[in-house]
Amino acid sequence: MSEYIVIGAGLAGAATAWALTARGENVTVLERHTPANARGSSHGSARIFRYAYPDRLYTELVLRARSLWDEVERVSETTVISPTGALDHGEARHMTRLIDVFDKVGVDHEVLSASAAQGRWPQFTFDSEVLWHPDAGVIDSELAVTTMLDLALRSGRARILQNWEATSVARQAGGGLKVTSAMGEVVEGSRVIVAAGGWLPALLTSIELPIGFLASLPKFEVRQEQAFHMPYRDVNEYGQLARAWPTFIHKSNELSAYGLPGGRDVDYRGQKLAQFNGGRVLGSALDQDGCITSEMRARMVEYANRYLPGLIPEPYAETTCLFTNTPTEDFVIDEADGIVVVSACSGHGAKFAPLLGEFAADLATGSGTAPDQFHAKC
Repeated sequence: MSEYIVIGAGLAGAATAWALTARGENVTVLERHTPANARGSSHGSARIFRYAYPDRLYTELVLRARSLWDEVERVSETTVISPTGALDHGEARHMTRLIDVFDKVGVDHEVLSASAAQGRWPQFTFDSEVLWHPDAGVIDSELAVTTMLDLALRSGRARILQNWEATSVARQAGGGLKVTSAMGEVVEGSRVIVAAGGWLPALLTSIELPIGFLASLPKFEVRQEQAFHMPYRDVNEYGQLARAWPTFIHKSNELSAYGLPGGRDVDYRGQKLAQFNGGRVLGSALDQDGCITSEMRARMVEYANRYLPGLIPEPYAETTCLFTNTPTEDFVIDEADGIVVVSACSGHGAKFAPLLGEFAADLATGSGTAPDQFHAKC
């Protein structure tokens, strides 16, 4: 009998499996499809790694997560984060608070006027002062998942069951827990970590958690986000860029947008753009259709025309991705009676993945806890 069962093989689940096996624990990972598959939140080669948060807690946690990413890269001999630097701008971006947090925590940064930033990054158009922090980058999300799972498997203490759809978590009369699949298969263990992403809202109804704990969880909102890859203009005959592209977050009173270099799965030849929380609200991940709307495509083309003169405003690739949001955009990482719920959500969890795995492992083994801000509000 495996000691620990992890439901979900996205970033949070893979990180939890690695953290537990690194502590000498046995782990079974249950994945309804395949690790980092396109129906979830961890697929593809491009997620933003940044330090800019108006909440000091999150910036401090990014610093801790970066050390763990360094360890992942060291022991696996694999690069999962590529440095790009990051730009933040827009009148709704809380610039004063971001700068204050950077000053207090000690994150390297620079503040530029819109005109000065325009001179340095002519591929952008800025509508406010600009915050630059050079240590940001891009996470290859799918590679990060497979790397952490490989590390767990390498320990000899993990197994991964793919195409295994968990439908319930129940308590056994003699102690311990059992997870049942849609096909009637059963996996037993003493602790269960639920890292099911967009499938969490539907799965929660079939998990034997205390009523009070369930009632204290925030309302989860699953969105089917849409992202568009647009090609760079300044490319020579050898496909080389004339200038490097950073990641960016732009929050105006009209639109919250973000962008980053698209990575290997779109041939490195364009910037990935999306409106933050602009997608359709779903009941759960079960309701996704993977469709791109003409309205959102037109909105992002218009955005590129207005703010990104360095791009050809014609998408050459498009994709959808699930965001599982809480009302405060905080994570939920808490435990009740041997079941740990990990919702590394609201569209900004990727950068924290190995640290979230540590928190989940701490809760599951009883050796530690997660920040109070991530606890269910009992």
